[in-house]
Amino acid sequence: MIDSNLYGPWAVIAGGSEGVGASFAHQLADAGINLVLIARKPGPLEETAAQVRAKGVEVRTIELDLLVPDALKVIRTVTDELEVGLLIFNAGANTYGHEFVTGDLDRVQDVIDLNITAQLALTHHFGALMKERGRGGVILVGSLAGYMGQPHISVYSAVKAFSRVFAEGLWLELGEHGVHVLELVLGVTRTPAMERAGLRMDLPGLNVAEPDDVAREGLAHLADGPVRVAGGNGSAAEKRSGFPRAPLVKGAYEATKRLLPTD
Repeated sequence: MIDSNLYGPWAVIAGGSEGVGASFAHQLADAGINLVLIARKPGPLEETAAQVRAKGVEVRTIELDLLVPDALKVIRTVTDELEVGLLIFNAGANTYGHEFVTGDLDRVQDVIDLNITAQLALTHHFGALMKERGRGGVILVGSLAGYMGQPHISVYSAVKAFSRVFAEGLWLELGEHGVHVLELVLGVTRTPAMERAGLRMDLPGLNVAEPDDVAREGLAHLADGPVRVAGGNGSAAEKRSGFPRAPLVKGAYEATKRLLPTD
């Protein structure tokens, strides 16, 4: 179980209403860590908050789109009086369905702003406070997509690659100050977001992880950064990191496109 003395008494979870974010919330509540849950959808947000609050911890909710210009300011109105020992950035957005050059450029910018700009803003703020206290942790939830470019999600793959490399540098910067940093890389995971995207998770032989399992793995290995590839996908990440790139990229796409929804 995660150490509440090291990573408490409060944790902030961006994208904490469902899927892996909700699993993080439940497991942290079981460890006695109070929670600030941030999400756009009020229904799932309040439902998860009520469930974890029933475990005896204090829970505050922030219904917020992290793309709004003053998102951090809104978050700080709730968190400035709290001692936050753990930040989990689980918010994300994808652009599946269009080639980059024919897609909506505004939507592409949203993917960049959420996965990079918002992540940097929250990490900068809470990371500085943890550094000053000399303890804490940051988990950035990444994706196996960040190890290789793919059609229709080229920008999403790119921002997830950014997050992983950023985590590696941050791990070095904050580690000497007692703050742990981990990029938790997910493969195919049975989350509501992936189900809404129409991904086919019933294919024979497909390695599908459960949210509770990957959240548990991330918390267990928070001190073992900078990167943890969850759900038994380590060999896939290693393979995608190789050279030459052309046959790897083409081969990986041929192997995974069967997961994509058909029109």
